[in-house]
Amino acid sequence: MDQKVQNEIRLSIAGMSCAGCVASVEKALQAVPGVTSASVNFAEHTAVIRGDVAAQALVQAVRDAGYDAAELRGIDDGREREAAERAHTRRLLRQAAVAAAVGFPLFAAGLLGWLPSIETGRGFWFVVGLATLAVLIQAGGHFFTGAWKAFRHHDANMDTLIALGTGSAWLYSMAVLLWPEAVPSLARHAYFEAAAIIIAFINFGSAMELRARGRTSEAIRKLVGLQPRTARVLRNGQEQDVPIEQVGLDETVRVRPGERIPVDGVILEGTSSIDESMLTGEPLPVAKGPGDEVVAGTINGPGSFLFRSTRIGADTVLAQIIEMVRKAQASKPAIARLVDKVAGVFVPSVMIVAVVAFLAWYNLAPQLGLGYAVTAAMTVLIIACPCALGLATPISIMVGVGRAAEMGILIRNGDALQQIGRLNTVVLDKTGTVTEGRPQVTDLLPREAGEPDALLRDAAALEAVSEHPLAAAITAEATRRGIEVPAVENFAAHAGRGVTGEVEGRQVAFGNAALMAERGVDVTPLRERAAALAVEARTPMYLAVDGELRGLVAVADPVKPDSKAAIARLHRLGLKVVMLTGDARPTAEAVARQVGIDAVIADVHPDEKDRAVAELQARGEVVAMVGDGINDAPALARADVGIAIGTGTDIAIESADITLMGGSLHGVADAIALSRATVRNIRQNLFGAFVYNVIGIPVAAGVLYPVTGMMLSPILAGAAMAASSVTVVSNANRLRWFRSPRFRSQPENEA
Repeated sequence: MDQKVQNEIRLSIAGMSCAGCVASVEKALQAVPGVTSASVNFAEHTAVIRGDVAAQALVQAVRDAGYDAAELRGIDDGREREAAERAHTRRLLRQAAVAAAVGFPLFAAGLLGWLPSIETGRGFWFVVGLATLAVLIQAGGHFFTGAWKAFRHHDANMDTLIALGTGSAWLYSMAVLLWPEAVPSLARHAYFEAAAIIIAFINFGSAMELRARGRTSEAIRKLVGLQPRTARVLRNGQEQDVPIEQVGLDETVRVRPGERIPVDGVILEGTSSIDESMLTGEPLPVAKGPGDEVVAGTINGPGSFLFRSTRIGADTVLAQIIEMVRKAQASKPAIARLVDKVAGVFVPSVMIVAVVAFLAWYNLAPQLGLGYAVTAAMTVLIIACPCALGLATPISIMVGVGRAAEMGILIRNGDALQQIGRLNTVVLDKTGTVTEGRPQVTDLLPREAGEPDALLRDAAALEAVSEHPLAAAITAEATRRGIEVPAVENFAAHAGRGVTGEVEGRQVAFGNAALMAERGVDVTPLRERAAALAVEARTPMYLAVDGELRGLVAVADPVKPDSKAAIARLHRLGLKVVMLTGDARPTAEAVARQVGIDAVIADVHPDEKDRAVAELQARGEVVAMVGDGINDAPALARADVGIAIGTGTDIAIESADITLMGGSLHGVADAIALSRATVRNIRQNLFGAFVYNVIGIPVAAGVLYPVTGMMLSPILAGAAMAASSVTVVSNANRLRWFRSPRFRSQPENEA
């Protein structure tokens, strides 16, 4: 019994030949009860369906529409499909060779004047006609089969155009042979070589397109290939290799030097450095030890360690990345949905133009004969290329999203790509985005000549029991210096001012100037120094013992080393940069000055960040919000584009359109530059496809004949049609070579 599946089902679709097929398949899927949405990706020949519906019902709906389908489950490594595509490519090349073997010798002989006329060589031409019929059946049969299926379901697609064009050429040529006297002398021409060469060109073009399209899925194949096939687990005191599918939760797994980590987990024993570039895009290995997380697919360095598995199968970060990339590749921005609508009426429109061209030539230029009318109609049918139109957007999205994943940038949907091109403002959260998000002790200033460690010792004694956000920085610094921290008695926290307590019989107070004033402590000797530290975005705290000022401790959340350079890149991309933070304005402005931020919105509570973004949008700004994806979630959702900076393992940030696996702001600039490059590539493809068809179809119809006295050959039309799709796919593949400027000396590469 087929079980109904909620949420998402992925199907592999066979038999689609052009963008017109996309509309037919989507219409069939959306008509199935329970389906809430269906999106077909022509470039990948897949469909993503959401709703409460049985997979078999969807497969049957696709088959009823004249196509074939199968459900895709689990992590598909694409090997079977890749093998099938290679076989299909070889078959297309064989068919192209068969058609060329008949068509090109005829074409060459005709140019050299070696062929007999229709009247004197009817026997020869009958043999040629039968040979051409064999070509149409053997090398072009799939076009006629596809056209018939579409016709039965009241549709028309690219197969329809090719079948009508080549079929009418053969039928007209046979009619001329059988009843030459019924055709004016000027129209007594056979188009057998044109039909064969058109089939050869289109099959060859389809093979090249398929080969190029295969390269667009390379990113997914690379990601899937990162997971090893086996893992070495510790069971019953013995280490043994087991298939990756058999690794369970909470198992102890051994990783040896140079091996890929099989599943996600936490290190139990041992240390090493791990190459996480596949995850974050950062080239430098990361040191790991007990308690640190490790992620499937990353590469172990020189050490060996044991870890406990915490996420397996489809729950690993790698599996989630693959799923996110696939969803993004299958998504459609608004421009793609518009193109799909245009493509849905494209083929019928071309057929109407072909009929109009035939009638115009037949009625307005009878002196030129029936041959010109047939040539015009046939050439219009052949030159039109719905494939280029249908591939223009999805092929660029597939390559762009795949390349982004290789760089540690996860793009959730196609609409984000389109919005990126309109951005003029980037809003950055401060803590954890511009800064490290981990406060550190920056200054230890005893009032008089003395030991800084003594000052830190007393401060750490109080902060060891404090819950203040800066307390951890002080205790961590004491631990780093090897200071033994004494116990505290009578501890008290004073909200907004500091802490007090008794340490080794002494009354110790640690906090701001307000706390010192309450305790009657004179801070004048260090007041100017404290003010200078505050201007530098450091938080100064006074320490007093028994009512006497002993010194100053300053804590700061340091700016990430590359934040300034990354923000400079955002400026070069023409973007205004705004900081949005809950910190006090002096601290926020000090950080902004360090890194070159244009404007600061400070003292904002987490629930007010959403309103701040809305106010920027109300002023006409197109906003990208960059944050950590937790307290910034409302603002990320409100922004035109939400960009979440991840920690390398947390990718389930549903509020963001784009997730960066690394913590560097360079990832924001990379994401924007690559997204713009992808949008630019889509526009180039659409422009090329539209211009090709807008110019090619009228030229094929013969609009230039009054000026040039020449008609476009159906053979050239076939070559142009085949080349147009290959050009679109090849242009999209340029995105595979996008490189981040931070790893090279060239300016921003926007393809």
